[in-house]
Order: sequence, then C-alpha cells, then structure tokens
Amino acid sequence: MSGGKKLHPLSQREARRIWLRAQRLDTAAPFGAGAQAVADAVAHLGYVQIDTINVIERCHHHILWTRIPEYRRVDLHQAQSVDKSVFEYWTHALSYVPSRDLRFFIPLMRLHKRERERWFEQVTPQDLRKVMRLIRQGPLTIRDIDDDVLVEKEHLWASRKPSKRALQFAFYTGALAISERNGMLKTYELIGRHFGWDKPPKAASATEVAAYLLDRALRSQGLVSLDSICHLDAPSKPGVRRIIEACVRRGELVPVMLEGAGKQEHWARPEFLEEKGEGAPELVHILSPFDPLIIQRKRTGLFFGYEHRFEAYVPKHKRQFGYFALPVLVDDDIVAAIDVKTDRQNRKLLLQQWSWVGVGAKRGARNTLKVRIEEELDRFERFQLDN
Repeated sequence: MSGGKKLHPLSQREARRIWLRAQRLDTAAPFGAGAQAVADAVAHLGYVQIDTINVIERCHHHILWTRIPEYRRVDLHQAQSVDKSVFEYWTHALSYVPSRDLRFFIPLMRLHKRERERWFEQVTPQDLRKVMRLIRQGPLTIRDIDDDVLVEKEHLWASRKPSKRALQFAFYTGALAISERNGMLKTYELIGRHFGWDKPPKAASATEVAAYLLDRALRSQGLVSLDSICHLDAPSKPGVRRIIEACVRRGELVPVMLEGAGKQEHWARPEFLEEKGEGAPELVHILSPFDPLIIQRKRTGLFFGYEHRFEAYVPKHKRQFGYFALPVLVDDDIVAAIDVKTDRQNRKLLLQQWSWVGVGAKRGARNTLKVRIEEELDRFERFQLDN
C-alpha cells in the first residue's frame, strides 16, 4: 500500500507522545475555559461521547474536564443550547459534534430515512405525525407526552413509549435536533428552528465524508490506521483508503512502521513526525473509560501496553479492575486503573479498588506515583461534588 514509499520507523513511546499531543493531554489547559473552550475542544477532538452511566460524573462532562481544568456543566449547556456551537448525533456512539461539521452527517441522516424498516420498524406513521404536530408548537421532552399506550420492548435499550421511538426516528433522520439536555432528559426541537436556518446546509458527498473522517482522525490522533479512522465504521474504509493513497503520493502523509504493529498500516503527517519531541508531559490524568484515548481498546493496547477492560456489564466475580475502573495516565504511561464511585448523599468520592498496571506494577515506582495520583484524585473529587 505504501507504493514504494520508505516506511518511517516509530517506537511505541514516540507514537504515544504524538497521540497525547494530538489529544491535547500534554498541556495543562489547552483550550482555556468557558463555553468557547468546550466548542474548541469538541471541534479539535471531532466528537465527545455521551453515555448514561453516572456512578461518577457522566463521561461527556468527564472527557471535557480532563482537557478543561476549570470546566463547568453550564459551559456545555451554553455551547449546545445558546451558542449552538455543538450538536448531538451518532459517530460510533451518540456524541457531541461540532455544529460546523453537520453537513458531513446529512448522508447518514438520509440513510436512516431510507432504511426506516431496518432502524425504526416499530415507528408508525401515526406516531410520527403525532410528535411532529406537537413539536411544531414548541420544543418538548418525552415527559411532555403523557397519553401514550405503552408497548413491549423489542430490545433492552428500547422504550415502551411509541412517542419516544418516533422522536428518536425524527432525530436520527435529521428532522429534529436535541436542543437541550438536563441530565439525560433530552429536549427536542425542529432542527431548522433550533439552528435558525433558512435552508439546511448542503450534504457532503461520499468523497467529502471520507476526507472529513481522515482529517478528523489526523487532527485528534496524530498517527492513524484505517481501524482508528473508521472506528466501528467498516463501510467507510475503502473510500478513506483511496484518499490516503492519494495523500501518500503527494507527500502529504508518510507511511509509518510502528513498533509492535505487525502488518497494520499507519500514517502521519510529516510535521507530526518532526515534532514528536523527546520529553514526556509531567501531568496526571484520571481518564474516562469512554475517553478518546481509551475507547479504541486495541489501539490503546498497542500504544500503551494496556488494553482497558470495561467491566460494568461483567459479573462481579469475573471483574479484574472493578465495575467502572478509570485508567490513570501519569506523564506518558498508563500506570493504574482505579474503580471509584461518587457518594453524592454524603458528598465524598469512594475508592472501590486500585489496580497497578504497566510501569505502575513495578513496586519501586509506586510511592511517587501514588502521591501524584492522590493529588489528582482530590481535584477529581471536587469536580464530582462542586461542579
């Protein structure tokens, strides 16, 4: 695939420093503070995953706090509902996405509409007309609809309310936007009314979407593979590969031989390889299991020698790290996984389990590491309780 191009050798340590720089985890406050910092962070990362689990603060807030030390929940609300600089849609999961990128998601919205039977076969035309009639009168949440006749769920995460299914269908097809989120309660609004459009943006072409996926990954990952660019999106791989090949021919991308990667191909922009540097960031980060540095488990394993185990749905007796273990990044190594829980009633952070991993498993390093991690845990506790 390299087309005769010489492979640039790269060690795992060099590779992870490139990734940490791309993720803005090598700087204490890379985006500043406030709602603009939220918009800038989401724009740089490409997306921030949303999840319902709240044994600690939910992951979208956690991911932003990791990169915005003075982050407040109201900053995200401002960005989504007032500034409208971010919106919610599906990436590999439901996520916050830069509003400037909406046109790249319109093809997926149209796909959902064309393949209604595959995605939302239980939504009837009557249910859809009902919710659209109500929402034309103004934004609403599912709690505003109380006349549904409940039905059986067809899978664990489905709703028994026909109106909720209809709202979700209208959201995924691009008719509605989520204009506000309070906890996990979503307010739906007509997408054009939410953004104040006279007409919607022009949909991106398939080639433009592929180029967007590549650019997003290069910006936030630094060093990329087809798997990392198209995470849980195999149909996009052929189009992305064609663009990569063209970029390599023009010298815009360099094929990389990454230590330990075997035959898996990687690429980077030349300037990223030139700026990889020698020093490690002297920072401690307590990461969400949904953080972009962690969510691609195999990639994290390759770069850090640590493949995270998400054990919330694993039987208790089979767990190794705990129900909701958080990887701990110290400088440029993942050294521990800490299972914590926020006791909101008694206003304290409960330490359930502490597991040393990687260099943290070497006893000689533990005392210094533990002091640094505990200092960050104090800040993490304040984020849980005072934000």
